[in-house]
Amino acid sequence: MADLTKELIEEAIKGYEETHLGKDLVSANCIKSIDIDGGNVKVAVEMGFPCDGVKDELAAAVKAQVEGVDGVSSADVEVTWKVVAHSVQKSLKPIGNVKNIIAVASGKGGVGKSTTAVNLALALAAEGAKVGVLDADIYGPSQPRMLGVSGQPESKDGKTLEPMENHGLQAMSIGFLIDEETPMIWRGPMVTQALEQLLNDTNWDSLDYLVIDLPPGTGDTQLTLAQKVPVSGAVVVTTPQDIALLDARKGFKMFEKVEVPVLGIVENMSIHICSSCGHEEHIFGEGGGVRMAEQYGVNFLGALPLDIRIREETDGGKPTVVAEPDARISQIYREIARKTAAKLALQGKSYASKFPNIVIQNN
Repeated sequence: MADLTKELIEEAIKGYEETHLGKDLVSANCIKSIDIDGGNVKVAVEMGFPCDGVKDELAAAVKAQVEGVDGVSSADVEVTWKVVAHSVQKSLKPIGNVKNIIAVASGKGGVGKSTTAVNLALALAAEGAKVGVLDADIYGPSQPRMLGVSGQPESKDGKTLEPMENHGLQAMSIGFLIDEETPMIWRGPMVTQALEQLLNDTNWDSLDYLVIDLPPGTGDTQLTLAQKVPVSGAVVVTTPQDIALLDARKGFKMFEKVEVPVLGIVENMSIHICSSCGHEEHIFGEGGGVRMAEQYGVNFLGALPLDIRIREETDGGKPTVVAEPDARISQIYREIARKTAAKLALQGKSYASKFPNIVIQNN
């Protein structure tokens, strides 16, 4: 019998491909340590994304691979995760206390982008991350209602705002600062300045991810986001409908032009299941999101049904992921969150914080 070596164990682990990363854990640099004591092996796995929902399954898969090695009598596998800051647009660097910003966008309104954004944020938090939501839709803020948050944010120093909190999320929206029925009759420059202030003047508390709920389209707000906000990646939401897909393609192309990587596509309202008889029907068409993802070579993150509960729960201030954490729909949102975070984890890390500031002075 050959002596057990770290290389033998690594070779065995390479036989398991992690579904969210699409590669083995050794190639993905997720094996933190391998300790061998006779026939007993201890493996520490450190994922680059939160994965509380699948950590036991992942540990069992690695354990099975290691125990298949000749000479291994038992394997103990520990799975943890660590979220780091990832690279952003070349001219920008990450903002303090926020490691990664994920923009959730759509080409047109009415595709369920805000609902997807809030449930994505809640799903990332359920997986073990520290998460915030910024409502960037100045004209039609919806996050205060969806999160069930009322009242105004505090300002301890008269200059910055404390984020509002509910369901374990930190949140900021223009909707917290004005009456719900007050229309924002503003021109573009005022809107973009408001977005910058909401982002930079909020005291975010050590976030792994800040999910930005963008307004639909490719206008002023999106341009400001591309030029002044350090975004690590974007998620494009669409329905299978041809018109929605056409507009979603424009949103995708916009991110491509401004060098913001698209982490994937979410297809909302993909199928309707009759609550009375269980009949399934593709009301808005079928497979459009998958075809779009294949066309542009990006991840298809998941498909969500057209379900009355999603609407009722977000309208009631308790989105599906927290209202029914064990429901099938919540599990779909959590899988979308894992895939999104895993795709981001494979991108280049940001080293901006490690570079010194060079100051030139004339003495």
